[in-house]
Amino acid sequence: MTTYAILLRGVNVGGVNMLMDALRDTLSRLPVAGVRTVLASGNAVASSALSAAELKAVAEDALRKDFGYEAWVVVTTLDRLRELTAAVPYPPDDPETHAYVTFGSDAGMLTELFEAAAEAGAEQVRIGPEAIAWPSPKGGTLDSAMSKVSSKPRYKAHTTTRNVRTLQKILAAGEKM
Repeated sequence: MTTYAILLRGVNVGGVNMLMDALRDTLSRLPVAGVRTVLASGNAVASSALSAAELKAVAEDALRKDFGYEAWVVVTTLDRLRELTAAVPYPPDDPETHAYVTFGSDAGMLTELFEAAAEAGAEQVRIGPEAIAWPSPKGGTLDSAMSKVSSKPRYKAHTTTRNVRTLQKILAAGEKM
């Protein structure tokens, strides 16, 4: 069994409202064990014998059926999440900035996003084929070049973003499994 982080896009921010108990119930009906949700923004950890791609497919299908929305998730192993979080060059506790990671389920689309954000002036670092790290001044995240580019409809089905401190909480929840 592999422990995975399951990251939902757009939950409890701008339209799709979901209680984490309901998310846990939905995910618990899948071929997984030990489902834990983290915060109220669509984060979960679970162990499964499925591959990441298989878990992504069954999770999206279950979320669509149970919640009636076009669900998109990014699934990564907890080990890979740990590696990516450690690779972020921006400190998670800087008093002036937030450090973020944008995850992509399609490497080509993430490359396109990276290039578009660079053209828009975003400070960013590609930390893996599936992730981009970027900073934003506190209070200015939605106005940042990366946020503006990544919020375009073209990228919605392929990306989701988390604050590094949230990633640390997801890792801590996975360590308890």
